[in-house]
Amino acid sequence: AFSGNTNADTVIFYKLQHSIKSRFLRFVPLEWNPNGRIGMRVEVYGCTYRSEVVGFDGKSCLIYTLNKKLMNELKDVISLKFKTMQSDGILLHREGQNRDHITLELTKGKLSLLIKLGDTKTHPSNARISITLGSLLDDQHWHSVLIEHFNNQVNFTVDKHTHHFNAKGEFSYSDLDYELSFGGIPVLGKSGALSRRNFHGCFENIYYNGMNIIDLARRH
Repeated sequence: AFSGNTNADTVIFYKLQHSIKSRFLRFVPLEWNPNGRIGMRVEVYGCTYRSEVVGFDGKSCLIYTLNKKLMNELKDVISLKFKTMQSDGILLHREGQNRDHITLELTKGKLSLLIKLGDTKTHPSNARISITLGSLLDDQHWHSVLIEHFNNQVNFTVDKHTHHFNAKGEFSYSDLDYELSFGGIPVLGKSGALSRRNFHGCFENIYYNGMNIIDLARRH
């Protein structure tokens, strides 16, 4: 508990040792005075929040090698938060044979998910997918991203705005290599990424199928 002010003019300020992210705020008026002003108590409710942050200078990237034994060809879940002042840059990239790839790229302040998987001859309309969400995402505020793939169903979510699509053709992550890069493309291939610029900014809490990528990188 923190003691508050005793009059209408004094401001009481407390600086916490650790940053917090509140989930619920409760404002409880305690007492009214004849001038219409109130005495108020603020209650904050939430839960423990773990934050793992990594910064990128626009020249580097973080590479994670997938464990073949733990891979699930039918299901993939990737989540992260980012903030930047740059309007262009690669956030995520994974490439495979036959120019197959999945790329998450910031272009002119908008986030694009680019997917090229499967047989372009058999299913030319479904083999290449490009979805763009958000705008003004280069505002130096945190933005959340979630990519969920289950069978042929894909959900792409940016700041709670979700685009759902069904890839009717052959859609398998087994066509991709075991390396997943964040912040850029280590070796430029033929992926067709729009800007090919590395990301300049910060990532928070990168998770791949429940694994904390930033924490794993720091421990290894």
